Formats: sequence, C-alpha cells, structure tokens
Amino acid sequence: MPFGTEITEDGVRFRFWAPQTKSVDLILGTDERERRLTMQQRADGWFEVMTTEAAAGSRYRFRLDDGLAVPDPASRFNPSDVHGASQVIDPAGFRWTDEEWTGRPWEEAVIYELHVGTFTPEGSFRALQDKLDYLASLGITAIELMPIAAFPGRWNWGYDGVLPFAPDASYGTPDDLKEFVQAAHHKGLMVFLDVVYNHFGPEGNYLYVYGKPFFSNRHHTPWGSAINYDGENCRTVRDFFIHNALYWLEEYHLDGLRLDAVHAIIDDSRPDILDELAERVRAGPGSCRHVHLVLENDDNAAHYLAREADGSPRQYDAQWNDDLHHALHLLLTGETDGYYADYADAPLKHLGRALTEGFAYQGEASPYRDNRRRGEISRDLPPTAFVPFLQNHDQVGNRAFGERLSDLVETRPLRAAVTLLLLAPSPPLLFMGEEFACPTPFQYFCDFGPELAQAVTEGRRNEFARFGRFAAPELRQRIPDPSAPSTFFNSKLDWAALEIPKHREWQSFYQSLLAVRREQIVPILKKIRVGCSRFAILGGRGLSVVWNLDDGGSLILLSNLGEEPLSNLDLSSDPALAVSDPDITDSLPSGRIPAWSTAWFLMRPESALSLIQPFGPLSPSPSPTPLPRSKGIDATRHPGREGWLRCSNRKRPGRERRPRPSRRHRLRLECRGPDAKDGNGLSHPCVLDSGIQSQTVALVATLPCRNDGFGDLCRYLCPKGEGNKARLLAAQMIR
Repeated sequence: MPFGTEITEDGVRFRFWAPQTKSVDLILGTDERERRLTMQQRADGWFEVMTTEAAAGSRYRFRLDDGLAVPDPASRFNPSDVHGASQVIDPAGFRWTDEEWTGRPWEEAVIYELHVGTFTPEGSFRALQDKLDYLASLGITAIELMPIAAFPGRWNWGYDGVLPFAPDASYGTPDDLKEFVQAAHHKGLMVFLDVVYNHFGPEGNYLYVYGKPFFSNRHHTPWGSAINYDGENCRTVRDFFIHNALYWLEEYHLDGLRLDAVHAIIDDSRPDILDELAERVRAGPGSCRHVHLVLENDDNAAHYLAREADGSPRQYDAQWNDDLHHALHLLLTGETDGYYADYADAPLKHLGRALTEGFAYQGEASPYRDNRRRGEISRDLPPTAFVPFLQNHDQVGNRAFGERLSDLVETRPLRAAVTLLLLAPSPPLLFMGEEFACPTPFQYFCDFGPELAQAVTEGRRNEFARFGRFAAPELRQRIPDPSAPSTFFNSKLDWAALEIPKHREWQSFYQSLLAVRREQIVPILKKIRVGCSRFAILGGRGLSVVWNLDDGGSLILLSNLGEEPLSNLDLSSDPALAVSDPDITDSLPSGRIPAWSTAWFLMRPESALSLIQPFGPLSPSPSPTPLPRSKGIDATRHPGREGWLRCSNRKRPGRERRPRPSRRHRLRLECRGPDAKDGNGLSHPCVLDSGIQSQTVALVATLPCRNDGFGDLCRYLCPKGEGNKARLLAAQMIR
C-alpha cells in the first residue's frame, strides 16, 4: 500500500501526501516523550522517511510547516480518537487460521445489518463474536457491519468517519476485528463492511489543511465539496480509495463491501471510480475467492449490475432496492410523505415491478425529485442483482423517533410483508433486532465537539419542520437530541426481550422462513428465467407474481396486502410452500385469500401449468384469422392451445416481402379459460407466457415473434388439456 506505514527489514517506512505543504516532520511517541525526524520531500507532493526508531505499536503524527500535528490519513489504528496520534500496526502480525475459507456464493446471501456499538451491551468486536452462534442458527449467512472507520467522539453511526483505514478504537483493536472475522468464517458466515467513499466527516478531517486536492472545486454534495475523482491530482485520490477497498478485503479477509450512497460520487471521467474500483477488486482478491460488492445508489444505474454470459456479475453483485421498500412500506403504513409520494399513485404496481424487474423507476419521472427522470432499464437483470429489505439503518434511524416497523404496523400485516420479503428470489437484508421485534428504537446519535454538536441537534430537528406533525417548534423539541448520551444508550438492542413469548415467537417465525429459503428457494435461484417474470394485481390490494424456471417449474407468490379478503380466485391445487398465517392454508382450496396474507408455491415441472416451456425455433404456422385492427395489433381469436397475433407493422403494398430475423414484442394480453383442465381432470385458469393464474388475465408479456414479410407474428399459448376452452380475448401491442 503506497499510503501510511510499511514495516520492512530496514525499519518502518512512513509516507505522507501533503501537496500544499513545504516541509513535514515525523513525530514519534507521545507529547511527553517526542522524537522528531525530518521527512524527505519526493515528487508530486509526497514526503517519506525510513527509520529504525519505530516498530509495531509506536505512536506517531505528522507535523506540518505551520506547526499543526495531524494523524496519518491512512492510519491503521488511532487508539486516542481521531485527533490523537496514530499507531504503527504490523499487518502480518495476526495469525490467520481460515486459509480454507473461500466465501459463499451470492445466491446464498441472507444479510444482517448491524451497528457494532449498539448490537451488544458492550458494543465491541469481542462481544459481537459471542453472538455468531445466534446469527448462524437464525439462518443468516452474511453480517454487514455499518461503517467502522474512526470517527470523532465516543459513538457515531459511522458515516462521519475521517480515517478510512482505522477501525474505531471504541470497538476494539485491529486484531479484535480480525479475530471476529475469522470466527465468523469458521461458522460459515460472511462478513461485509459498509464503506463511505462520497465524503469525510465534519470533525477530525485534516485533509482540508494539507490535502486540498482531495476535494473538488467543481462538484458538490449535501456534505460540501465532493471527493475529487476527476480533477487535477485525482490519481492519488482515486488510489487512496481503491487501496482502501483492497485493504479491507485483503488485510481483514472481508467477504464484501457495501458502498454507501454512490449517487453522491460525482465522476465525469471514464472509466469512473466505481468502474475502476470494481475492476481492481475482481482482478485482485475477487479472482481467487467469492468477493461481493453491493451498491446503495439512488440513481438506479442498472449498468453497474450487468452480468457476464454465465450470469456472474461483471462489476457489482447487487444494489439495495429502495423502490421495493418504499412501495411495501407505503402499503403497510399509509405514509406518503417525502420519497414515499413517488409510490402513492400505484403502490402495488410499483411493488410488482420491483419484484419482477428490480427497479420500479427505470427512467420514469420522479415527482419527489422535481420530475427528474430516475433509473435505467433493469428488467434484463436477475433477481439476485437487488437486495430487498423492510428495515435498515436509514429507514429506522432517520425517522424522528427511530421507531421500528413492529411499532408502526399490526402483527398480521407485518407477517405478510416479512413472508413476502424473506422468500422472494433476491438476497434479503434484515436490520439488527427486527427478527424479534426488538422493543428499543434505533435513533440518530453522534458525539461531536460542543459547537458542532449544537448545530447538529438544531439541524436534525429542523429537518422535520416540513412534516405536519412537527410544524410547531415545541413539537420538534421532543425529537431526541443526537448528542445526548441517552440517545445512544436507548438505541442498544434489548436482548432480554427474547425471554418474552411475543418476541420469541417473532424470532422463531423468521428462523422458520429462512429455513424454507435455504432449503427450497436458494437451490432454484440460478434456474429463474431472466426477463420472464410477471405480476398481476388481483382485486384492490392483491398481488400475484410468477418467476418461471428453466426446468419447467415456477415460483409463485400470492399476497393480499389489504383489509378485505380476496375471493373467487382460481388457485393452484399444489400445497403452499409457506404461508404468513396458518388460516391461509384452509382458505386456499376455496379460492380465497384472507386479508393481509402471503402464500408461496413452488410448482414442479410436471404440474406447473402456470409455466409455458421456453419457446424453441418458430416454425411456419397457419395464417391467423384477423379481426379489425385495434391500437397497433390485429387481435385474433383462437380457442386452442396456441395461436398467432399479427402486429400492424406491415410492409407497404408493392414492396418485396422479405422475412426478417425473429425478435420479441411487448404485448398487453387478456385471456380467459375457466374450463381448462389437465390430464387429471383438475381445473386450471388460462395462462400465458407470464404464468399469471386467474380466470381472466390482463397482463404485459414479452413474446417471441417471427416476420413473414407481411409483418410480425407473435405467438401466444394457453394451457393444453381436454375440454380446453381457453381463448384470447384481446391484445394490444405496446412496443
């Protein structure tokens, strides 16, 4: 690593980048016993010195030409907080015993986000290690640590870090963290780390004094000047963060990184910093073991999630799926403030699209963002490219009082939502304590110096002035003070709650669903046909989703997210894979889904009439009998298993009819088939390529087409079987 310290046979080498400084001294020891060594100036703003007077454990600082002594920005450890001296750490001094660990495939990920300081009473890496058995037995496969980079004060969420290479001393030593990671690997658990590459915290950041090229004078973020990834001297800045990512993956054997709010990383160069970082990780530690990279990105930039031909991620494994959370949260709570307003018009539609295509916003205008278009097309990505969640640190902690969803929603609706989340074919994320409906909140807390602390408190409360219930200043005073010690201590998990039946039942509920996921869902994830998933809205608040599998089976979700039961539905006769409440099982045979209920089905190939086999080469077919043209397509009635639809893009009269290669058209289809029967005489609904089950189906489907010189013929299918009266009612070409 070109930054910081390096222990060699000749002593310790210290390197420091200070392009605005004329001279730099290395200060060894503490204030009481200091030893000063002049550093040699190198090219491009670097200063360097090699000395035998330092060793592992030595404390050091850099003194600038104006007399200010600062910590090493690449410090591996700062035991006396961010304003104090750094400590030399020997990266080879820890004895690793996880040599055989190569990680776990991304499809197996069940992620548990936690804050080290509040997860246990002790708030340390060592105490966290004692909870590994609990997490493994719950069904977790990956622990995601909120940022641990050294921050000012005694406690912080972690997003105000200023020394990106140093685990905060309040959690323990670097060896404590390594011991935790190693212990997790021995129990089959991956460890991810949340890293912040879009800004530095407001206190303890000395780079503004001697390293101004770290910051852009062209780009700005909500935290001030953006990190300089594309301006003068940006090469050193880019290397700083790329080496930070490699450092955590290599020196700490971490299994993955979650990159915070990358939409606030502004980089006009090509390749941009996200491209380059991913390339370096894939060529480095990711070349010999499973290493996973996850984004938080409000821009919904799908191109970062592109897949290779074998389905492996080209750069990033997945992105947090805010769209799915926002739509589902709105359905559960009715809240439409802030960004929830973007989903208020059709929350079920947004939820269905997020489940089947990844992003709900794929280039549409966002009213919350002043009608700016948001997102890129994501429907050709697999479900594993998205991380869904019901709760995370932002969605809980950024509420005024840090309430958890279990405090806002009744038990039955929450069980329906949890069942939907944990068995969906995307790696789910849980936030610490949600699995047992922890009764303590998770509030925003920090520990800055007095002047900054007061500004943060006022700013935090003023953020909520736009909400009606906090319009009056006296009401905003009730919002917890982020700087008060009680806010931090009130946010610690209450593990004693597990002794109460209600909370134990929640924990068992999560555990049982994750067992179903491990045994039934994970094995089929690679079989899901990308781009072939479909959803339909049933009644007012019902949702049906089908993921077709390449072996002829299908995964089916039926969810009623409303107060009224859904009736008169043609439902599968196969037993449910899982239900959110026991009474659902008794209701399904009668075609009824109770209020706030979720059921999952895994249809085997031999019984999955909900699936149409993948289309093979299109062969010539009888000419269809056209009906009058309607909105761009000739609708054709065929009462059999399959038929053809002629699109209206015919060649003009008098021109040569020349067939073109096959392609796919996106159609809106309506089909009815209440009398369709299989070989066993069981009734089934009419089903198209989407796999949606209903007596009458209205859906959007992408169907393969062939061109015969007159125009495109699109093939549709209905289930075969004796007595089949299924027929297409109407069709409309979309594109």
